[in-house]
Amino acid sequence: MRRRYLFFDIDGTLITGGYDKSCVPASARLAIEKLKESGHFLAIATGRAQAMAVDLMHDLGFRNMVSDGGYGITIDDRLLGITPLPKEKIVALVRECEEKGLPWGLQVDNSDTRLVPDERFDAYTHDFYLKNRIVPGLDPEDYKDLYKMYIACPYPQEFSLDALKGMPWCRYHREYFFVEPADKAFGIRKILDHFHAPYEDAIVFGDALNDLSMFTPDGWTKVAMGNAAEEVKQKADFVTTAVDKDGIYNACLALGLFDK
Repeated sequence: MRRRYLFFDIDGTLITGGYDKSCVPASARLAIEKLKESGHFLAIATGRAQAMAVDLMHDLGFRNMVSDGGYGITIDDRLLGITPLPKEKIVALVRECEEKGLPWGLQVDNSDTRLVPDERFDAYTHDFYLKNRIVPGLDPEDYKDLYKMYIACPYPQEFSLDALKGMPWCRYHREYFFVEPADKAFGIRKILDHFHAPYEDAIVFGDALNDLSMFTPDGWTKVAMGNAAEEVKQKADFVTTAVDKDGIYNACLALGLFDK
């Protein structure tokens, strides 16, 4: 069988909700096993930091991952690297936040910890996604690599930040937003190039608007879940059933990736 390179989003694609691993449909786990038996390359493609997704990766039976919104690459359980955000732009954004009195934090390594200059970020957000570690006098200039930034403010105040223009960002919470990579295709290309694999041998699976970053005209096959956003379905080559309606299994069967 022709070896294919498959990249799966997590939430809404492989699992049915949130960070609860118990929400992985049995049919999705069966599909993963059958795909591995057929010799295909399997990888997760997530916006999460590698350190915060690796346990779920193992639970799902994967050893490869595109993480950090496309900027992190893990192959055969080994993190090959994470491309940082442009430092000069993050420094400028921090300076503007300081001028405007907005609480902010930085992720400077592959961990579950966010550095903050004082207690204001936690007091404003009461966030539990990451641990906060206060570093008095925190200065982005003191760190070689900057992977993510977090800014606390109500919507739509982010649009008033001049230094944010041209930077990738997204808002998942009312209290704050993320400045983080949003280019899953970037990581997918890096993995395919690592194996000298043709782009047309890849298949990507997704459901949410951030998955549009891998629904690109690179020549690979794009599969949208039945529960996907309409914009994702419009970019897809194939629309399967919903994640909780055997969507992964049905797509793999329809695409001839394994025998029934």
